[in-house]
Amino acid sequence: MIYQFRSKAGPDVIMLADLTMRIFGILGRPLEPRGILTVEHLPTLITTLETAILKDLEERSKVQGGGKDGGEKVKLADRLGQRAYPFLELMKQANGKHEPIMWGV
Repeated sequence: MIYQFRSKAGPDVIMLADLTMRIFGILGRPLEPRGILTVEHLPTLITTLETAILKDLEERSKVQGGGKDGGEKVKLADRLGQRAYPFLELMKQANGKHEPIMWGV
């Protein structure tokens, strides 16, 4: 399934279900077919996602640095920060312009 997130504050963001479920799990929000992220909740959600991205980056650097011969390489394409960046940017733009983010509408 594909989710399309919209806000008057910025361009639409389209994400596959696996990434959307992962992000919404981090945010502690249920993923419904339709929904809205209100302006009041955006600052907290932004901080939560940014914290998770930093934690993911720290864990990956430990795993990559921990191997003797580098045999335990972590795929950079799976980095949370890289995959979640468009959604995080949309949240920041929406927060800055006091606009909600909607999907499934």
